[in-house]
Parts: sequence; structure tokens; C-alpha cells
Amino acid sequence: MAPYSSPSSRGIARPVVSAALLTLCALTLSACGSSEDKAESADAGAAATTQVTDAAGTKVKIPADPERVVALSEMDLDAALALGVEPVGLTAGRGQKGAPQYLADQAKGIPVVGAVTGPDIEKVVQAKPDVILAGQLADGQVLAQLRKIAPTVVTIDGTKDWKKALQLTGAALGRSNEAEKFLADYATKAAALKTDLGAQAGASVSVARYSAKGTAVMQQGVFISDVLKDLGFKRPGIQNDKGEGHSTPLSDENLKEIDGDWLFIGSLDSGTDADLLGRLQKKPAYQQLGAVREKHATVIDGTKWTSLGGAQAAVSVLDDIRKAMVK
Repeated sequence: MAPYSSPSSRGIARPVVSAALLTLCALTLSACGSSEDKAESADAGAAATTQVTDAAGTKVKIPADPERVVALSEMDLDAALALGVEPVGLTAGRGQKGAPQYLADQAKGIPVVGAVTGPDIEKVVQAKPDVILAGQLADGQVLAQLRKIAPTVVTIDGTKDWKKALQLTGAALGRSNEAEKFLADYATKAAALKTDLGAQAGASVSVARYSAKGTAVMQQGVFISDVLKDLGFKRPGIQNDKGEGHSTPLSDENLKEIDGDWLFIGSLDSGTDADLLGRLQKKPAYQQLGAVREKHATVIDGTKWTSLGGAQAAVSVLDDIRKAMVK
């Protein structure tokens, strides 16, 4: 027979059991809460980084909202500024000591960490970037060095398409919405300009760069040709073909290749632009150009029109064309 338990002893036993159960439940809840906290922490950690596939096909894990960005090409600098991000380092523009002329005010005070020929690794390190926009850099050894410094994104592919580069830069900087809005605004402005051009919308437009070395023409496969294509312009002569390099040198005997209904010509040196057209018009070969005779030749900023270009450059080019061609 089981030993007799008095009501008083049973009353004592019950609270002891209840306390044990409460303790067990508390431990269980604590363990569950700990697991949830860890999961939330892991999610927060995952949210702190994002992954993009860059223009070279490399998957790059980068901070979700990078604060210190180094831009190693003109197009990267242009895109970052267009998206509201001020880089902590930039690469000097083509033929420039610092930022391209059209970005000089926006980029004032940003340290130069390289040139068109390549970055200065030591200066990149000093900039302490948390992401590097590497433009169209293809040198494997240099890329490897940069990736030891910070996550590095090649932003420009073989097409050098500024729109694709802007979208990729937007993804890398956590500014995809801003990139899409910029592109939508550009498309609206381009469509409006095309309408306002009227009969000039189908005109033949030539773009050239002048320097001490002579004249060079911009062919297909470069920034400015893409912008002109958006407007439906025709291109004269070899400007319809893809060039071997960024620009194609021409001899005075072949200057007819830059003739068209309209000519836009500039240099990379703002100091020589003041009387550029006047000096060119004194050359017999230029005097023979129809665009010059019809006063359809316009001096433009070569750092904007005839270099790597970018998002803000594209919008500014639309403004230049409107001023020159819309009456």
C-alpha cells in the first residue's frame, strides 16, 4: 500500500512541481528566444551586404550602402555623382589633371588616385574605400591588387554602354531606383528634343576632336555615337563604322570624313577652345566643309563629347544639341 500523504503534504508538493515546470518553460523560451535572436542577427548581417555580378561576369559581395567609394574612370565618377554619391577618390579624365571639365565643379576637392593609364595603388589604399568602381579595367593583376583593398566592381563592358554602366553602378551603390529614374528622365528629354528638332531630326551629324596632333573622328562604339543614335541622327562617312580605338585620326586630305549637315568639334584642352573654330576656318581643308560654310559648325567641350562620357554627359549633350540646332 502506498504511504499515506496528508492533505497538508500534498499541498506542499504541488507548488514545488509548479516551480520546476515554470523553470523548465522559462529555459525553453529562453532557448527559443536565443535562436530567434541569432536568426535575426544573421538576417541583419546578410542585409548589410549585397552581391552584384559585374561587367566582367565576376560576382562581387559589397556593402549594401557603401560610404567610401573610389571611382576609377570618368564614367564611374559621372555615374556616382549623378546618383548622389560623392567619391573619396577619382581617376583623372582623358587629357586632364583632374576630373573632366564638365564635372569639375561637382568633383572639386576629390583626391586624384589615378590616371586613364591606371590607378595608383598606394593612393587607392590611402582613400580607404569600402567599394571600388573599376570602370573598364581589364588588367588581371591590377584587379587582384584592388580586390585586396576593397570589393571591386568592373562597371563598363565591351559595349561601353553608359546606360548599362549606370544601372550596374546603381546596384553597386544601393541606388538602383535613382539610376532608373535618371534613365527615364533622359529618355523623356531625348524624345522631346527629337520632336523639337523637326526636319533636322534626320540630319547628318559629325563629331570630331582637334588637338596638336591633328583631327580625330568619333566612330561607332563610343559614348557620343550612342547618344546621337538615340536622337535618330545619321553619321557621315566612316562614322557609320566601328572604330579600332576610341577615336580615329584623320589627315587633312581626308577631312571630308568629318563633313555633314552639322559638325560638332572640340578639344580636351579648354585653353585651346576659345578660338578653335576661328583657327580651323583658316585651314583650306576646313573651308571646304559644307557644315563650316553653312555655319553649322559648333565648338563643344571635348572632355564631355569625345571622351568616355557618362550619364550626366549624355544629358548635357542633349542641351548642347538643342542650343545649336533648335531654332
